[in-house]
Amino acid sequence: MHVPLIKGTDVDRLRLAGRAAAGTLALIAARLRPGVSTGDIDAWVREDTARRGGRPSQLGYHGFPASVCTSRNQVVCHGIPRPAELLEPGDIINVDVTTELDGFHGDTSATFLIGEVSAEARHLVEVARRCLDAGVAVVRHGARLGDIGAAINELARGEGCSVVHQLGGHGIGRTMHGAPLVSHVGRRGTG
Repeated sequence: MHVPLIKGTDVDRLRLAGRAAAGTLALIAARLRPGVSTGDIDAWVREDTARRGGRPSQLGYHGFPASVCTSRNQVVCHGIPRPAELLEPGDIINVDVTTELDGFHGDTSATFLIGEVSAEARHLVEVARRCLDAGVAVVRHGARLGDIGAAINELARGEGCSVVHQLGGHGIGRTMHGAPLVSHVGRRGTG
């Protein structure tokens, strides 16, 4: 597996793409409420990404028909926005924004609570966020990819949750999905 290293001014370009995606996600977060459609979210992402001088990386990627992934409730990942899909009180929704800007991709997502949600839904979202933080906390010089997956999986299991083994994180840069694949399960000291 070849993992391209990003150096010099390209690091700044990657940061700008990441900031653009994060800014769009923040705008979407401020607009989420019951009655909003996932199609509305798609339109807002298209508009805001263009305003920032970028393009939605997901639009057309392997035939993906939208500018954003909107994964609502039981949809694990890569949900396709639809005008008829309305957010309701008690929903959770992950919004995954990617922005291509000046040849580099920024990629960010967050899961949001719509109105009052069940204790189970709140627990799931809080544990997922803590798993992300646990995975990031082990990243350092000399760490292995298995260390990240182990940290995520151990925390999830300890909280009565599980991870989807078929999905994981990925590298980002000149491509939207690049090496390395960062599994959410792993054995410490491997990978």
